[in-house]
Amino acid sequence: MSRLSIVLPAYNEELMVGKTCKVLKEELEKAGIAYELVLVDDGSKDHTWEEIKKAGFKDANVVGIHFSRNFGKEAAICAGLAQAEGDVVAVMDCDLQHPPETLLQMYALWQKGYEVIEGVKLSRGKESVLHKECAGFFYGIMSKATGIDMKNASDFKMMDRKVVDSILSMPERNMFFRAESAWVGYKTTTVGFYVQEREAGESKWSTWSLIKYAFTNIVAFTTVPLQFVTIAGAACFLCSLVLLIYSLVQFFGGRAVEGYTTTLIVLLMIGSAVMLSLGIIGYYIAKIYEEVKKRPRYIVSKILRGTGEQQQ
Repeated sequence: MSRLSIVLPAYNEELMVGKTCKVLKEELEKAGIAYELVLVDDGSKDHTWEEIKKAGFKDANVVGIHFSRNFGKEAAICAGLAQAEGDVVAVMDCDLQHPPETLLQMYALWQKGYEVIEGVKLSRGKESVLHKECAGFFYGIMSKATGIDMKNASDFKMMDRKVVDSILSMPERNMFFRAESAWVGYKTTTVGFYVQEREAGESKWSTWSLIKYAFTNIVAFTTVPLQFVTIAGAACFLCSLVLLIYSLVQFFGGRAVEGYTTTLIVLLMIGSAVMLSLGIIGYYIAKIYEEVKKRPRYIVSKILRGTGEQQQ
């Protein structure tokens, strides 16, 4: 019988771990699907790990991974994929905002031969207008930069074992899971879902964290921002050319040009373009530095399988 692994990154989710495991167990057992739940504690500051251990004592199909510190959601997903042993692997949030019943639709599509089943948001649930607009804006930027539609994409997806192995074979330290799962190809389809309301806890995504997430993942996946350097240089050249022609016309027309305002504008424009360009190049150099060091994506301090906790 095929086995389904579900990877559940968790950061400060002590209020939801037990409920999530219980709901998933009921849904999957009712459908007759063999499963394992891989919960990754991403260096939580609350009692998430204790709740994972409790869930493991109640259900031998629970696998717990505890990071030595917070490494971020992308690292948690990667660790979960590496530990998952199923023939097909799903990734979903630990807060039940990704509806468990949608997993059954995804599993049925996998049985029909699809190798990547993407969860597509039909709504974003209840969010403030500012947060919703910021999310739409930054996902729009990411879509244009990566060439992959990110506006309604999510980490909620199901993948065949060979797809998971392809993703894990990529050596880069800075993984962008949403884009890489699309980049590897394979036979893909989508399933729409409505984002559910949180039953407990708070969202970990603030407007500032969305900004950092967008920029970090754009740089990790594409070199498009580097093209801004070329564009800025071309724009400065064209503006300078226009000012040169204007100055020559004024000069040969016998009209004196004081030049202070024009010079100031040109210096500010060129200076801003240079500083922006250096900032973008510097960020890429920093990422290259991180890759060259070849530090691990994450450090696992404990692993729980059933009732047995192992120190790493």
